[in-house]
Amino acid sequence: MATETPQALPDGRPIPFTTGPELPMLESWLDFHRATLELKCAGLDDSQVRLASAEPSQLTLLGLVQHLAECERNWFQRVMGGLDVPPVFEEETGYALHPRRGIDEALSVWRREIARGREVCAGRSLESVGRIGDEPMAGVEVSLRWVFLHMIEEYARHNGHADILREHIDGVIGA
Repeated sequence: MATETPQALPDGRPIPFTTGPELPMLESWLDFHRATLELKCAGLDDSQVRLASAEPSQLTLLGLVQHLAECERNWFQRVMGGLDVPPVFEEETGYALHPRRGIDEALSVWRREIARGREVCAGRSLESVGRIGDEPMAGVEVSLRWVFLHMIEEYARHNGHADILREHIDGVIGA
């Protein structure tokens, strides 16, 4: 059964596949959530993406983009690819903000990490296995299927944060 190219929502995000093979369906859901994060940052300047929504949280849209770039590198390159690559940014989580790093640079790095992860996993089946390198789960084997499900969950959770952050910044809601 062939899977068609997903259609797009009016805001440009791809509509995830609703039928077809599992791998393209999981990829389409992850791409939808990636596009949602990018949409939440669209049209904002560097000072706006540095605004936290509520004390004591210091979570920002810029910090989320940086964190998710690190997640992309960790799960697809380190875990599935077995590559020994350093953190994307100085802080392992990527949340720390640096005065000279703006949203354009962070999004560019994030897109590069997505592309590299796709290269590393190209041609692998969902049953392909990688190994977690960090505590508390160091040494645990996970399938590519598990990694896709985890990444969809990771983006969905953080896109909820991004909804609140964006609404706080300029009142934009939805998506």
